[in-house]
Amino acid sequence: MTTATAPSATAATSARHGARKVRRRGDRSPAASLALHLTLIITSVIAVFPVLWVLLTSLKPAKFASTTDFFKETTFENYTNLIKDTEFLSWFGNSVIVAGLSTVIGVFVSATTGYAVSRFRFPGKRGLMWTLLVTQMFPVAVLIVPIYNIMSTMGLLNQPAGLVITYLTISVPFCAWMMKGFFDTIPREIDESGQVDGLTPFGTFWRLILPLAKPGLAVTAFYSFITAWGEVAYASAFMVGDENLTLAGGLQKFVNQYGAQWGPMTAASVLIAIPAALVFLFAQKHLVTGMSAGAVKG
Repeated sequence: MTTATAPSATAATSARHGARKVRRRGDRSPAASLALHLTLIITSVIAVFPVLWVLLTSLKPAKFASTTDFFKETTFENYTNLIKDTEFLSWFGNSVIVAGLSTVIGVFVSATTGYAVSRFRFPGKRGLMWTLLVTQMFPVAVLIVPIYNIMSTMGLLNQPAGLVITYLTISVPFCAWMMKGFFDTIPREIDESGQVDGLTPFGTFWRLILPLAKPGLAVTAFYSFITAWGEVAYASAFMVGDENLTLAGGLQKFVNQYGAQWGPMTAASVLIAIPAALVFLFAQKHLVTGMSAGAVKG
């Protein structure tokens, strides 16, 4: 009985594996392949269409701004007028300062907070974690008035430092939670090896843990930068005067109750998107590199 059963079981197993190989190697039907390609094409068009529309509109003269004549009298006049006739370069510089400081400080505070919550036990740890979680639940409309009053009392209105602090209150809670989860995946034996080698807790964090946390740091940097680069509500409420505005606030200068200046607005939108795209590419590259390095070292 046993001898007869074994070959039949082996044959059944071989038949299942053979069926799986046939399914894997089998070509997709023409109808399924056509549906898949059509879906991908439509999705790509939907994703690219708004960006392409803005780019082409920025290259049209004002008289064709609201038409579909995209390639009629193509000109770079919108870009030259934007730079010469507005405070765009000042807005750009202010945004670079605010976003740069928000990114550097946000990454440092989020990483140290996440590491402390992940590795150490201290009084108020649970309260701190709940605070980080709860602060993410409040919308901008609820917080803008109390934060405005605080900044006014501290004399930080119309100051880049005020915007930096405000943006940190947005990015740090989320990023600290994310970094905490990432540090939890790094073995504690690495911390112990640092202590054996005579490193201080901060030395262990800086020299051993951070190199393994590059994926989390890349995402934290990207989120902090985008939060500060594209935010509108706080930038418009806290900053006044053309020379003090950031790019998000400056764009509103092209819209009034009578209409919108589509040419300069679309040209500014294109120029604003370029740094964000570069930061994304930089973060993406380091994200992949950091994950590979962490896997090798682990």
